[in-house]
Amino acid sequence: MAKRLRIVPTSADVIAKDRMVLASPRKVNLVAKMIRGMSVSKALDALKFCKRAVAQDVRKTLLSAVANAETNHSLDIDLLTVKEAYVGKAVVLRRFMARAKGSGAPIRKRFSRLTVVLCETEG
Repeated sequence: MAKRLRIVPTSADVIAKDRMVLASPRKVNLVAKMIRGMSVSKALDALKFCKRAVAQDVRKTLLSAVANAETNHSLDIDLLTVKEAYVGKAVVLRRFMARAKGSGAPIRKRFSRLTVVLCETEG
C-alpha cells in the first residue's frame, strides 16, 4: 500500500475544518474542486450561485477560514486565496428501508470531512 502524503501547513496558512458534512465525499469534492486556487472573493461568489446543496456547507467553512485569518493571524482578506480544499470520509450512518415480504435494504448515509486552507498572496 502506498503511503499518503501528509500536507503540513506553513505558519502563513489558515485552516478551517468541518468534520460532519451530511453529504458523500464524492459530492462535496465536486464543489471543493471548483474553488481550489481561486481568490476568496471569487470563491464566495461562485459558491453563492452554485446550485448544489453542498455548496452552502463549503461556503460556511470558507467563511470560517476567512474569519480565522482575520482574527487569529491579522491577514488582509483581499489578498487571500484558496490554497487547498480537500475532502475525506467521516462516519457512515447505517439505516434500513423496509422492502417486500418483511425484509429490509441497507441505506448508508455518508458524512464527509472538509478542510479549507487559505494563504496570503502578494498584491
